[in-house]
Amino acid sequence: MADDTIQVKRRAGGSRILAWVRARLRNIAPFVTLIFLVAFFSFASPSFVTLGNFYNILTQISVTGIIAVGLTFVILCAEIDLSVASIANAIGIVVAFFTLQDASVNIANLPLPGWAAIMLALAACVALGLVNAFGITRVGIPSFIMTLAMLQIGAGICALLVRGQIAYAVPKLVVTLGSKSLGPIPWIVVVLGITLLLGHIVLTYTRFGRYVYMVGGNREAAEYSGVNVKLIISAVMVISAVCSGVAGMLGVAYFGSAQQDEFDTYLLDSISAVVVGGTSLFGGQGGIGNTIIGLFVLGVLNNGLDHVNIDSFLKILIRGVILLVALIINVYAQRMRATSAISDA
Repeated sequence: MADDTIQVKRRAGGSRILAWVRARLRNIAPFVTLIFLVAFFSFASPSFVTLGNFYNILTQISVTGIIAVGLTFVILCAEIDLSVASIANAIGIVVAFFTLQDASVNIANLPLPGWAAIMLALAACVALGLVNAFGITRVGIPSFIMTLAMLQIGAGICALLVRGQIAYAVPKLVVTLGSKSLGPIPWIVVVLGITLLLGHIVLTYTRFGRYVYMVGGNREAAEYSGVNVKLIISAVMVISAVCSGVAGMLGVAYFGSAQQDEFDTYLLDSISAVVVGGTSLFGGQGGIGNTIIGLFVLGVLNNGLDHVNIDSFLKILIRGVILLVALIINVYAQRMRATSAISDA
């Protein structure tokens, strides 16, 4: 009898552990993946486990990370922004266009003081974010389609301003933050840290952050609670555009030039960082902490594959497979959440 009781308790304990793992699968899987990748590349390449390489990883994920912070707000609202990389590219070119260029550069630009060029670029990314917000909340265009159109608009801005040329000059402040260091730490990493911290504080400790989760979790319930859903969605679209614009300006300084199609890969990278980290594509679940884990997963993967001399084409395939697995886990975790809600009811 006593043995039967022990067996029942063990089964109940095992069921509780399994339920706990299922409920937190979206958070556990990326963390386990990160640990596995670090262990594997540390064993495969001694040069991977160095302080200098750690700084390299941080620097490499900085532009993606700044974009991903804004995208986290959007995805938490159960929306999507496909224009982030295009806006980053456009704003990087805008700030270069309005900075005095070398005479050898064949760009008919309008040179302004550095602070004015930066302010104009920031105003431009806010304007692009507002256009996205207006199309989604007022016209009723789905965010996927609206931001796809903005992607093309951003590409058009890039083409119109540089006309196939390459611009090299940007304001000194942008050069410092994008390519200089504060001691051993690159300034762009400092900006990334500040952006992540501000994003976390806003989402975790402010009323606006709570509204973001409410809108993503249950839009109808949020409306019945008095939340201005359209205003929240508009705000996150502007936040996404501003983060993309800042990343674009710093990215131009980091790359050393402003040109068309410079940020094309950052759309997939930024979405991957948010999704691989465990933020739900269906909204209402996740946050900046998840995005940080996702950034490190991608950063360690990309850097580690370079250290073990994996074929560059295979590297792209591996990243795609990891994104697919993250999407499967994301959908599976959402189904588990829905099943648990029905059971509780």
